[in-house]
Amino acid sequence: MHSLQPKHIKLNQKEAEKILEKYNISKAQLPKILKDDPSLPGECAVGDIIQIERQTDDGESSVYFRVVV
Repeated sequence: MHSLQPKHIKLNQKEAEKILEKYNISKAQLPKILKDDPSLPGECAVGDIIQIERQTDDGESSVYFRVVV
């Protein structure tokens, strides 16, 4: 992983269900990320939910979610 690349984490089934319930959405409503994206962890499969953590300029952390297609 490159030092400027945001951290990509594959969520387990329980974590993924919790996120979908928290935001009251389905996987189809999440933004997509391609399975062959070089930033993804190696063990990702289609349908997995990825958490992306980015650091803002002021040191705060922001979190995004994507579904693998």
